[in-house]
Amino acid sequence: MQCSWKAVLLLALASIAIQYTAIRTFTAKSFHSCPIPNPVNCSLSQDADATDRLCDESPTSTYNLSRKTHVLILATTRSGSSFVGQLFNQHFDVFYLFEPLYHVQYTLIPKLTQSKSTTDRRVMLGASRDLLRSLYDCDLYFLENYIKPQPVNHTTDRLFRRGASKALCSPPVCESLGAVDLHLEEGDCVKKCGTLNLTLATESCREHGHVAIKTVRVPEVSDLRALVEDPRLNLKVIQLVRDPRGILASRSETFRDTYRLWRIWDGTGRKPYNLDVTQLTTVCEDFGNSVSTGLNRPPWLKGKYMLVRYEDLARNPMKKTEEIYDFLGIPMDSNVERWIQNNTRGDRSSSKHKYGTVRNSAATAEKWRFRLSYEIVAFTQHACQQVLAQLGYKTAGSEEELKNLSISLVEERDFLPFS
Repeated sequence: MQCSWKAVLLLALASIAIQYTAIRTFTAKSFHSCPIPNPVNCSLSQDADATDRLCDESPTSTYNLSRKTHVLILATTRSGSSFVGQLFNQHFDVFYLFEPLYHVQYTLIPKLTQSKSTTDRRVMLGASRDLLRSLYDCDLYFLENYIKPQPVNHTTDRLFRRGASKALCSPPVCESLGAVDLHLEEGDCVKKCGTLNLTLATESCREHGHVAIKTVRVPEVSDLRALVEDPRLNLKVIQLVRDPRGILASRSETFRDTYRLWRIWDGTGRKPYNLDVTQLTTVCEDFGNSVSTGLNRPPWLKGKYMLVRYEDLARNPMKKTEEIYDFLGIPMDSNVERWIQNNTRGDRSSSKHKYGTVRNSAATAEKWRFRLSYEIVAFTQHACQQVLAQLGYKTAGSEEELKNLSISLVEERDFLPFS
């Protein structure tokens, strides 16, 4: 009887060991699974079939982890993100995309309620993360689900700001450009290249060593946690911040209709009763939440996060760019160095586009001090006092102090990468 009991126990232990081994094997293999394809207008069975095809046809996660660095420039509108994007766009081995999440926003917003509910935000962020994951895997076909009208035969002329991506305006994506066309304006690029072939764009992406994407449509770094922790990606986040007073001044000038009431206040000295202060406070809240997450150094961000102040980059662009590339582990490119030299000491009037990057970068970072009235500056300092202190931006105590450029409003701070 005793022997029989021991035999049963041994069989049970052996069964548990076999099941444990099977679970470990399945789990290990699951890390190399392919991303779920199109979440828009697809049935579960279609998704499963598409996933099987992707796993058969697409590069494996081992390929991504060993070869590519995935860079996300996390920013807000008019914070200098186009300038930072060019630091990657000019690199010969970086495939750069300018604001692909634009298409998610403008496809989904009409379908969502205008209440800005938590559910709507979750839907937007989920779709954005799915698209980013696919783009980092060089699956540009996934983008077709959000481009309207939908591309035909994988070609489109509706990709937002296609001309801002050097890779999309050069061979093999665009064969019509020659050596004399290397420094085209955005519009000229689009005219010469014609429609975009997403098959050629996908091939070009796979030929580049790294992928960089700029977005102003993800509010906080915590919204990216699922991507940062995804073992199929090697994602590193560059969070770009700027003095909220400078952002407000730049937006008021660029988006004149949207910020009309701020401009009325600036011109008349009288604050409109129906002023939308959330145009300012939302920026400060998002910055505060996101920066707090990054600077608290949670384990999931280790080696994945770097905070960059626009003002530091504007004052010393070459040094700061070298620090960024060092954090990413990507060798600096002479094309990037040349672009910095040509585009940080120029006259912005030489640039045709309102989103252009040719300027005296150090002077541009300070211009807001002459564009905003002291009343608006004081209001901004009160509304955003926590994030100003957090990021090392000093308050101006008077009109005289605001206009005196010999008094710096930016503290000397070292925001070292979390590594």
